Amino acid sequence: MDEDLEVFDDEEDEASGGRPLKVAIIGRPNVGKSTLFNRLVGKKLALVDDRPGVTRDRREGEARLGDLNLIVIDTAGLEEATEDALENRMRKGSETAIDEADVSLFLIDARAGVTPADEMWAETLRVRSKPVILVANKAEGAAADAGIYESYALGFGEPAALSAEHGEGMSDLYQALRPHADALAAGEAAPRDPDALKPLRVAIVGRPNAGKSTLVNQMIGEERMLTGPEAGITRDAIGVNWSWDDGERVWPIKLYDTAGMRKKARVQEKLEKLSVSDSLRAISFAEVVVLMFDATQSFEKQDLQIADLIVKEGRAVVLAANKWDAVEDRDAAAKHLRERAERLLPQIPKAPLVRFSALTGKGVERLMPAVTSVYVDWNAKVKTSALNDWLADATTRHPPPAVGGRRVRIRYIAQTKTRPPTFVAMCSRAAELPDSYKRYLINGIREAFNIPAVPIRLIVKKPDNPYVKD
Repeated sequence: MDEDLEVFDDEEDEASGGRPLKVAIIGRPNVGKSTLFNRLVGKKLALVDDRPGVTRDRREGEARLGDLNLIVIDTAGLEEATEDALENRMRKGSETAIDEADVSLFLIDARAGVTPADEMWAETLRVRSKPVILVANKAEGAAADAGIYESYALGFGEPAALSAEHGEGMSDLYQALRPHADALAAGEAAPRDPDALKPLRVAIVGRPNAGKSTLVNQMIGEERMLTGPEAGITRDAIGVNWSWDDGERVWPIKLYDTAGMRKKARVQEKLEKLSVSDSLRAISFAEVVVLMFDATQSFEKQDLQIADLIVKEGRAVVLAANKWDAVEDRDAAAKHLRERAERLLPQIPKAPLVRFSALTGKGVERLMPAVTSVYVDWNAKVKTSALNDWLADATTRHPPPAVGGRRVRIRYIAQTKTRPPTFVAMCSRAAELPDSYKRYLINGIREAFNIPAVPIRLIVKKPDNPYVKD
């Protein structure tokens, strides 16, 4: 099975609720349904070909995505046909799969955009009143951005953007499926608000002996994790269920304690390599990552490399300075830490920086407010009208530079997804827009819409309209 789908803790499956979640993969021909089916079940059970209509019968397979147990149904491409045609019988089989499933994955081809056939079957799914997750497949590369943005018009909310062929974006699919699995386990209908039942997944990462296991024990109030002065005690990414009351609501939390991550050149033994791989998977499935380091040895090269990895994964970050009780001049040290954080981590210039002692517990109570605050920022949504008003002002105050005597024009901007906030700007001569100007736009978005602490992605692309001149 693909590494992205493996489990990274050995606890009993909590989401199955006595039986696996039944998932039907639905969509018009040739959008990648069988490829996704094979990806999920970990075997090439379904035939895959570039020609549409290869799949005819429904096929079921057992699958596992993270800690979710699934029964996945591959279906024929949904097509209009006469009553007695083979295609009509195939379509009825697909509709039966929708009725039998707990939730349907409605696939579209992100590179092709929304087609009339997609719209027709979106209506079919709405009429059947069963839970639907919109999946924008073939989402690798910039060519898919416009199709992902178009898919919002289908009315199924934010799409899970992925590439079934390359295994990219499976964590987004996991996040979309999780509340339905939790609802099944609880014997309830899936919630309208995906966050209503879903635990907030928080991974605690850092170098060996940073105090990660001690912190987890301190947070949950029991000696759940083995701790000691020896580095490298933790080998697996262990998940612990917990709840935190912020005074207004109780947050269900899943904390992941991970193995310490050393420099790659020092990781020689096979067991340690497996432990580091487990930590990497924990980062990819987490929503917020707490990067923990020794306050007396802050922001060493390995800390910065781990931070860069977290940002590339698009996760929300909280910086955690442990062993604060060992610091003498704390006012000066706090100022120094913040200055170094903003200078060395420009991708997340205002990431929360929490100082505490995991051993004594002093200051640990400040960690979870920072985690939930940055999680809210990670889910930030900005209205398109407000974005374009801001863009007009930003480009007036500081116009894009002229390249080769011709000015780059930015015509339009829209947010295409959250987690992390991702924006697509349509502009002429997109390939020639300098990185410095992109940073100017990203920083402007941070400031204007109060999203200071999380990674922001900006994709610049040229409009496809052949009548628009550069």
